[in-house]
Amino acid sequence: MKLKDLDAIVSDDTVLFFDLDGTLVDTDYANFLSYKKAVEFVTKSDCNIDYNSDKRFNRTVLKTLFPNLTETELSAIINEKEKYYSDFLQETKLNAEIAKFLFQYSITNKIILVTNCRRDRALATLAYHKLTDKFNYFFFRQFRENNEKINKFQNAILSLGISPKWVIAFENEEEEIADAKKAGIQNINPLNL
Repeated sequence: MKLKDLDAIVSDDTVLFFDLDGTLVDTDYANFLSYKKAVEFVTKSDCNIDYNSDKRFNRTVLKTLFPNLTETELSAIINEKEKYYSDFLQETKLNAEIAKFLFQYSITNKIILVTNCRRDRALATLAYHKLTDKFNYFFFRQFRENNEKINKFQNAILSLGISPKWVIAFENEEEEIADAKKAGIQNINPLNL
């Protein structure tokens, strides 16, 4: 479906949910560089790892590449990675097609950020790309007391008191797309990310 064809499915009641990382903004390289710098800072050594554009660098990859890190070191790396992220904002890239849709409908519809990204990093990314004022509400990474991940889509729907049938969601991760469907959202990625 092309952007111009979306007018047929967007009404005044439509609420638009946007994921951040990998959907609205490609943050993978900045994320990788942040981790690399954090590993070097915590381990006090050069970090000889290469960027893989096919796989997002995350905690699981970190543990696999550096199996001898202690839990304290892992926690320190993750904390430092969050601090260093702003050093690499210039390495993030806006998804022009999704952004065009966001800009067009932010004038007439409710626009919601629904992300598993931490609050500070999400807001820094949005500010860098001058997107913050396009959103009516923000839903950031949340976990239950038992550290169980919360379905971000269901959380946003319940918090806003809206029907999932009014929602169009933009999401790039299969697991999150499954969560959107569990939350009752039927219209996901009309631009076929």
